[in-house]
Amino acid sequence: MSAARAAGTSLAIPGAFNALCARAIARHGFQACYISGAATSVSAGVPDVGVLTLDHFTRCVREAADASGLPVLADADTGFGEAEMVRRTVIEYARAGGAGLHLEDQKFPKRCGHLDGKELVPVDHMVEKVEWAARAACGLSRGEQAADPPPFLVCARTDARGVEGFAAAVSRAHEYVSAGAEMIFPEGLTTVDEFARFAHDLRARVPGGKVLLLANMTEFGKTPIIPLKQFGGMGYDCVIYPVSLLRVAMGAVNRALGQLKSEGSVAPFLDQMQTRQELYSLIEYTPGTPWEWPE
Repeated sequence: MSAARAAGTSLAIPGAFNALCARAIARHGFQACYISGAATSVSAGVPDVGVLTLDHFTRCVREAADASGLPVLADADTGFGEAEMVRRTVIEYARAGGAGLHLEDQKFPKRCGHLDGKELVPVDHMVEKVEWAARAACGLSRGEQAADPPPFLVCARTDARGVEGFAAAVSRAHEYVSAGAEMIFPEGLTTVDEFARFAHDLRARVPGGKVLLLANMTEFGKTPIIPLKQFGGMGYDCVIYPVSLLRVAMGAVNRALGQLKSEGSVAPFLDQMQTRQELYSLIEYTPGTPWEWPE
C-alpha cells in the first residue's frame, strides 16, 4: 500500500461490501480494494455509528483479502477502543490479510464524515492512538507477530475540517504524521481548492514532504465529484470509493423488488441480472470440478 506512485497519478481503490464484490474489483484490474465502515455497517443492517465489533470487521477484511488477492485497506473507525485496542486492531487486521487501516479522530459514537454534528477527541488523544498503531505496524514489519509479513500502512483520518476548520485539519494532520502516520486522510473537504491547499500546506510542514495522502470520493456528501486524474494532479496518492458499489447494487435491488412486487415476475429485469455462467466465471468455478481456494 505504501509503494511510491508515479508522479501526478492516483490509485483508485473501490470499496468492497462483500467478498464477491472484492473479487469483481480484482477481475476489473484494480490494484487494491477498500473495506468501508459505512458499507460494512449498513450491510449488517445497522447505521455507521461504530456499533459493530472488531471481530466483525476483521472477518470482512479476511474475506475480501482471500477472495480478491488484492491489498486491502480497511476502515477501523475510532480503533474499537483506546490505545491497547488500537494495537490489537492493527495486529488482527494484518493477520486477516489487510495491508493497512485508517483511524479517525472523532469521539465515539462516531458519525459519517459528511454529516454535521461531529465531535473530535483532543489532539493528544488521537496522537496516542496513532503512536500505538505505528508501533504495532513496525512490530509486524520486523516479524514480531508473523513471519516476514508485508508492510502494514497506518493512515490517520481527521474530521477537523467540518468541526474546527481547515487550518485545524492541517495542523492535526501534521501532528499525526509526527506521531507515525504514513498516510493522511482529510475527511469532509468541500472544494477542489481545499484538496489542493491541504496537500500543499501539509507537505510544506512535513520534512521532505514525505507523507502519503488519501482522498475520499463519496457521493451525496460535502465533496464534489472529482475525477481520479485531477486528484493525482493535486498530489493525492490514492482515492477511495467507499460506498459507490453498494449504492449501485442497492439501487438495482430496490428497483427489482418494486417490479417483482408490482408485476409478480422477474421477467422485466432478467436482462439486468448477472447470469449463472458470469457468476461461476467470477468465482472460477466449473460444476463437477473440485474448486480450489485462490492462492
